[in-house]
Amino acid sequence: MENTGNQPKRFCRKCLLQDMDEGQYFDDMRKYIENLDEELKVSSQLYDRRLAFCRECDHLISGMCRICGCFVEMRAVMKKNNCPGIPKKW
Repeated sequence: MENTGNQPKRFCRKCLLQDMDEGQYFDDMRKYIENLDEELKVSSQLYDRRLAFCRECDHLISGMCRICGCFVEMRAVMKKNNCPGIPKKW
């Protein structure tokens, strides 16, 4: 993210994960999730249940789903998304 003086921080659209500090991209992802339109997100209880399934899944590695390659926290927060596994866990 970029911060110029008193202007609010913006998400960098041209940075690759390899170019960013590891902590920064996880912070950026959490901020992105927090700022999503509430109508797009599942409830916090459902989000927690989805993540609980992901935590128990053999396909989870370092926060990523090995089936689809997504960050599970990003996938789980969106109403339109579901588990990519067969069978689906959520």
